Amino acid sequence: MDINQKKIATIHDFYLNFEVMRDRLRGLKKQFPAGLIIPILGSDVKNPGIAKMVDEINECDYLRKVFIALSAKGLDDYEEALRFTKRFKVPSEVVWCNKPEVNGVLEELKGKGLDVTKLSGKGKDVWITIGIASLELRAFAMHDADIVSYSRMLPTKLLYPVVEPKLDFFFSKGYYARINVDNKKLYGRIHRLFINPLLEVLQEKLHYSKFLTYLQSFSYPLAGELAVYSDIATHLRIPSDWGLELGLLAELYRNASYRRICEIDFGYYDHRHKEIDMNGLLKTAEDSFITLLRTLTETETIEVSEPFLVSLQVAYRRLAQDKIKQYHADATCNNLNFDRHEEEANVDLLSSVILTGGRKYLSNPVKTQLPDWLRTIAAMHNVRERLREKAIER
Repeated sequence: MDINQKKIATIHDFYLNFEVMRDRLRGLKKQFPAGLIIPILGSDVKNPGIAKMVDEINECDYLRKVFIALSAKGLDDYEEALRFTKRFKVPSEVVWCNKPEVNGVLEELKGKGLDVTKLSGKGKDVWITIGIASLELRAFAMHDADIVSYSRMLPTKLLYPVVEPKLDFFFSKGYYARINVDNKKLYGRIHRLFINPLLEVLQEKLHYSKFLTYLQSFSYPLAGELAVYSDIATHLRIPSDWGLELGLLAELYRNASYRRICEIDFGYYDHRHKEIDMNGLLKTAEDSFITLLRTLTETETIEVSEPFLVSLQVAYRRLAQDKIKQYHADATCNNLNFDRHEEEANVDLLSSVILTGGRKYLSNPVKTQLPDWLRTIAAMHNVRERLREKAIER
């Protein structure tokens, strides 16, 4: 741990105290109602770690409401989610994001010239829930439901710098050491082996980009743990897919000042880990890469072409292999389990994403982009209220 500050303000966890922060957030609850959004798949509701997460959130009685952004396969998933939310002591609601009646409202929106019906994924679930939550919250935190080492400090750390009027932040993002302390294994593979070296290669190719410098200022740009003002969130266009985290940062770059963004230290932190395949982390990498290309085209007017992608792939592969050497040295000195062959094989898989994702981007550059809520409301003035009525059982 260090005390350095970079372009993005860093809030370190030297002596952060839950009771002190909770009392302050309680005192601000009426003036600044804040909540929590948790995107979740129906299949995840029965995970054993969910009960611990609910117990910890129940200690956060400063929360005005918890919104569960549910993607359900059917009524059984939804009813299970309703049973799960009964464990909450803080107010909570399940937003069934892909409910047939919700899709009916989106069909009406399509009839008014704004079509999001063909889009799907985590980003779309979050987008729907942001619209509903913004009707009653001034700020919200957001995180996934697969966190193994969940603590009441997680939403508290995220919301405190945003809600505290002595500070002047409207967006906070978590960062942490992706190390499993039980098996002493180093994770964070998409960031370590893909996004980090990719940003460096792109920076060299573009001979300095302000947007890339901004992304590199975050310790962990792919972290899904964040808090934001609701009125800022309604100004942001986000991807509907797994490029959500980079997409949010890209939109903040267009709409916000560095001085009002911070990141906050979560320390050691662990969650369930996916495999690197097209049903897991390769999909996340591909969607993130497409979001990155789209933003660079908008902000830096780069020309994406087949030769550009091939050149980028070659340069990325070499730099990623150099990074493996560095992580191997770090792991060896810290007595961490580190499979160098597995890391090299992961780089081989990830390098293929540059061509597959790049070609998908070239075929349809704006395919996954959702509209911001201001435009959506302009097309259908009561759309948020209609979605709330259909998505939430009252």
